[in-house]
Amino acid sequence: MNWKSLVNRAARIGVREGLRYLRQSQSKKNSGGSSQPTDARRQDPPRPGGGGATSARPDDRAGSGGSGSYPGDFTGSIKVSYSPDLDGDADPGEVVWGWVPFEEDHSQGKDRPSLVVGRDGRWVLALMLTSKDHIPGGVGEVREDRHAKWMNIGTGDWDSQGRPSELRLDRIIRLDPDSIRREGAVIPRDVFDRVAEHISG
Repeated sequence: MNWKSLVNRAARIGVREGLRYLRQSQSKKNSGGSSQPTDARRQDPPRPGGGGATSARPDDRAGSGGSGSYPGDFTGSIKVSYSPDLDGDADPGEVVWGWVPFEEDHSQGKDRPSLVVGRDGRWVLALMLTSKDHIPGGVGEVREDRHAKWMNIGTGDWDSQGRPSELRLDRIIRLDPDSIRREGAVIPRDVFDRVAEHISG
């Protein structure tokens, strides 16, 4: 067998194997199969980095998780004191951005602004803010809807668009200090005192 015959034979084998591989790939694609299954839910998302301002409202987009597992929302009694100090640490009275786990699934969550109200060991205790309008009324007004208890806190530097915010009073979340990206603003003392009335044990 000369070299031309060898080349022709190798070419035929290559074409045949290539067509067989193509048919198998098409068959897998049509049946929904995949050689590398993907995980739709990230169980251990990376902690966020950076500290600059963002144009998107944090509670309108998916966030990233902090380190370690979430021990659950804080349910004990809490004594709060107003002591904001924009020194890089999360102090009571400050609004910070951090990863807040969903109430129904702690392995998932969003990066959003929250009002710091205290500490529990290594965890920062906070109440989450939202720009969604759950209740009518002026600043300091408290009402309940079917799912939660809310307080109107007005506008502040924590929202770059100047939208009014509400605070959820009936869920004290634990923020991982490592997930807190930056301090956003200081809430007015009179509004903070009104918040303290509703959560102090």
